[in-house]
Amino acid sequence: MAGITIKISGDSARKFTGYLALPPAGRGPGLVLCQEIFGVNAFVRKMADLYAEEGYVVLAPDFFWRQEEGIELEPDESGVKHAMRLLTGVRDEDAVSDLNAALTVLRQRPELDGQCGVVGFCLGGKFAYLAATHTDAAISIGYYGVGIEDLLDRADHLKSKLVLHFAGNDAFCDESARAKIFAALQQQKNASLYVYPGVDHAFARFASPHFDKRASALAHDRSIAALRHTLGPDFDLEALWERHLQLEFEVRDADATMATMVSEPYVNHIPTMTGGVGHTSLRRFYQHHFIHANPPDTRQIPISRTVGATQIVDEVLFCFTHTCEIDWLLPGVSPTGRYVEVPLVGIVKFRGDKLCHEHIYWDQGSVLAQIGLLDTEHFPVAGIETARKVMDETLPSNTLMKRWAKSAPDAP
Repeated sequence: MAGITIKISGDSARKFTGYLALPPAGRGPGLVLCQEIFGVNAFVRKMADLYAEEGYVVLAPDFFWRQEEGIELEPDESGVKHAMRLLTGVRDEDAVSDLNAALTVLRQRPELDGQCGVVGFCLGGKFAYLAATHTDAAISIGYYGVGIEDLLDRADHLKSKLVLHFAGNDAFCDESARAKIFAALQQQKNASLYVYPGVDHAFARFASPHFDKRASALAHDRSIAALRHTLGPDFDLEALWERHLQLEFEVRDADATMATMVSEPYVNHIPTMTGGVGHTSLRRFYQHHFIHANPPDTRQIPISRTVGATQIVDEVLFCFTHTCEIDWLLPGVSPTGRYVEVPLVGIVKFRGDKLCHEHIYWDQGSVLAQIGLLDTEHFPVAGIETARKVMDETLPSNTLMKRWAKSAPDAP
């Protein structure tokens, strides 16, 4: 995806610029993306493109235009020094003015379909708070905002939904500052506050020394869930997932399957570490080692399904007769002719209306036991009984525990 630079009308009849990214569908709700102290640089543009993939019309304004236009700094020592000099000239009232100007431009765009929100990082995290207290944005989301604790006189005047993400080890918003913010906002019905222990400032910036994939992914999921609830767009994730499964197991078309996914997806079958990262690798995997590599009697029996804002968790029984080598499940194991049933769980992540990645889990010990490669007499592993008990919870528990009988009430 490639965004464009547009003009935004500022105060005193001057214009400043912003990076505009459009969703694949061409239309969607609006988001103003507020920069870090390094300007509208590659990171900000990448984040704008990411939120556009999620279905939003995203505008990232240049908030430094009064000091120096077109700033794109690297987060290195030189960039930090330059940014701090610019920061001394940034006034909160100017930021609110620019936020309102950007929101006005978004609402005038023909691509806009619905309401507008604000998302910001670092300096932009503070601007997101200002948006929630000074603009009519429907929702504002701030990541590790700096200086919010000095602006709490407006805490009782939230105009919209506010979500704030904090880093547990952030020296720029330390425990004392967070305590003030939580005391002022935690009881506000429109505010949701999250702390991510053990991570530092800029944990959501790619390539940052402090980038934390786990915390970044969790914060992003929470942000998208809040955006979906407030702004939309609504995607039928179940229908998208069912179509993907149909193309995999019924149509058996690798290219059609890939078309349901983002441009660079990944799949990880956890027990065997099979799958692929990126389009080229994953298509190769699907074409040569998955779609056409399952036994003819393969079937999946649904057990449960949980649908969230950004992902689906599917619980199934995976059933097959081991009549061919199954590269992804039993790589290098010659067919045994044994019948297998194993509980399997898939966590399927979406970005907008495309699959982003899949994490697939199952009990490999049970599979090996069922095909005769693992001796259940010497290891605490169960065979097809694991599948049977998933379907019927009244079947005996603790059969592998030799000491279970000793805890019985009437045990000697």
